[in-house]
Amino acid sequence: MSQQPRPYYTNKNSTQTLREGLEEYYVLNPNITDPRELPPDFAKILLAHDVSHIIYGCDTGMYDELKLLPLTWWTSNYKFRDYLNTRKDPTISPAIQVMYDDLIREHGVIWLYTSIFAVLPQLLPELISMWSKSRGRSQ
Repeated sequence: MSQQPRPYYTNKNSTQTLREGLEEYYVLNPNITDPRELPPDFAKILLAHDVSHIIYGCDTGMYDELKLLPLTWWTSNYKFRDYLNTRKDPTISPAIQVMYDDLIREHGVIWLYTSIFAVLPQLLPELISMWSKSRGRSQ
């Protein structure tokens, strides 16, 4: 089975604009909930996640999905404590649940957790390296 090429927005030399990268993201991922089809307050939460894929050059494989939150915590003003608070927020939590529901609908619950545990041994060394590099930068 041939592997799909990585999206162009994941290429560090990509010249795409954010809008072009998002268009590619939505074309390549037709099974995800498109925030353009949702009410604005709800959509902005999903859009922020989708934009992070383009900004950090991450595809939608589990490896890159698991990198997104730590990358966001280490490179923005959205920190781990904010993430914990959003999980309790009655406005934001349902939007986060939509993302999980999309994954489960497409692949199933067993796939989701098996994939997480399968990529963690590969991902942890990279996360530790990124974290140690980010510690030296001013916040």
